Amino acid sequence: MTKKRPLAGFRVLVGRARHQAGALSSDLRKLGAQVIEIPFIEIRKPRSYKPLDSALKGVANYDWLILTSVNGVEALWRRMKKNHVTKRQLRHLKIAAIGPATKKAIEAHGLKVDVIPTEYVAESVVTSLRRKVTGKRLLLARAKVARDVIPRELRKLGARVEVVEAYETVIPRSSRVHLRAVLRDPKRRPHVITFTSSSTVRNFVTLLGRNEHGRDARAYTSETKLASIGPVTSVTLRELGLSVDIEARKYTIPGLIDAITTTLA
Repeated sequence: MTKKRPLAGFRVLVGRARHQAGALSSDLRKLGAQVIEIPFIEIRKPRSYKPLDSALKGVANYDWLILTSVNGVEALWRRMKKNHVTKRQLRHLKIAAIGPATKKAIEAHGLKVDVIPTEYVAESVVTSLRRKVTGKRLLLARAKVARDVIPRELRKLGARVEVVEAYETVIPRSSRVHLRAVLRDPKRRPHVITFTSSSTVRNFVTLLGRNEHGRDARAYTSETKLASIGPVTSVTLRELGLSVDIEARKYTIPGLIDAITTTLA
């Protein structure tokens, strides 16, 4: 007898960038969910690679490299190739990564990760590095728009932190019409909307805006559960007047799926 899939009959909206939606969508489908993909975020090249290129050319001067996302890892690797910087030139660096996906991406390029925080948020990175970075020079490669917790707190600990943009996140305007249409239609409206970062929350609210009837994100989601990947994303949801109906205990994609399954099944 075939075991019933726990998310059968449920519609789940995945708002990750198109190139990153695959794993989350695939695993939800395996559990029986009907997945709707409408990206709330789009990853683009920064306006200039000069700061990142300059840092890579002088990589011998750094003691630590901090990477906070898979996007950051892949952008860094592309610029290394462009500038003929080899992984051997990074061997002297201690490397810190936020989250297992980032760690896996780094290791896939043949580099060793020295620190991965117990919780996959910026504050935990600072705690993990507290006794390791005084007087050290750190390179933090990340998105153009990102929280300043890591550089600010590490500088307080006596580290010299250089922040460079590896990529930027923008709002995919083409998603606006599709998103509104899906949320207005009772036959297509998702039972759950997933949020995997604060950026996805802010962009979701911007995409919905306030329509000609005064309807905004709160009204559009009154009959839908909102699922957050972790506490930082949850704070952003609440700050923007939205509910947090589901929150992952482990701040990863598998953790988010587990939380959704536990709540709905």
